[in-house]
Amino acid sequence: MEVVDVWTGHLACMLQSALRMVNESFAELLGISSRTVATWHSDPEVTPRAEMQQLLDSVYEGAPPPVRKRFAMMTASAAAAAVGASSLQGQALRVAIAVVFRGEDVLLVCRRDDDTSGLSWQFPAGVIKPGVRAETATIRETLDETGVHCAVRESLGERLHPVTGVHCLYFLCEYLAGEATNSDAVENVDVTWVAKSAVTRFIPTDKIHQPILAALEEDA
Repeated sequence: MEVVDVWTGHLACMLQSALRMVNESFAELLGISSRTVATWHSDPEVTPRAEMQQLLDSVYEGAPPPVRKRFAMMTASAAAAAVGASSLQGQALRVAIAVVFRGEDVLLVCRRDDDTSGLSWQFPAGVIKPGVRAETATIRETLDETGVHCAVRESLGERLHPVTGVHCLYFLCEYLAGEATNSDAVENVDVTWVAKSAVTRFIPTDKIHQPILAALEEDA
């Protein structure tokens, strides 16, 4: 059996292909959200966290011989895989960020980060897939990540994130329905509603897009 030293998004997607599974069924097999699987397709060079590496190891080691054979054939085509990865990596990565208001509260998620603190509070966000409208991605990713249904009220502009350099598109959204729950336990630690006036206690002011700060003050 071929041994995978370090799983990347690209290798995880090849395992998914070898299993002949769609995103939803592969995510269910791993016990994660389909949003995480979609991220691997959008960013093939990403390295999943340690716990995710173990989950992928378990699925691969427990796969039947025909699946492992298909996976070996895919990884053996190194040149073709490199071309595919380069093509995906060359696409501009865009992320939709939802600022969801419910009365005097705003929705936040606590993410697992790789920095020294290990955790950071952020607004719900997700990768915008090619061909998908940013507003549609905003609504869908918020639901997948938090269980909250929302509607886009207006655009709050866009920018290159000052820390990650990712192209971010911001949308002010209205809460419609649903209980705030952590639907992506691999990526997030918690999901909660926070008073608008208290947002800067969770996210440093200098990291918040200026139109968001204006919207928080305007609707306070």
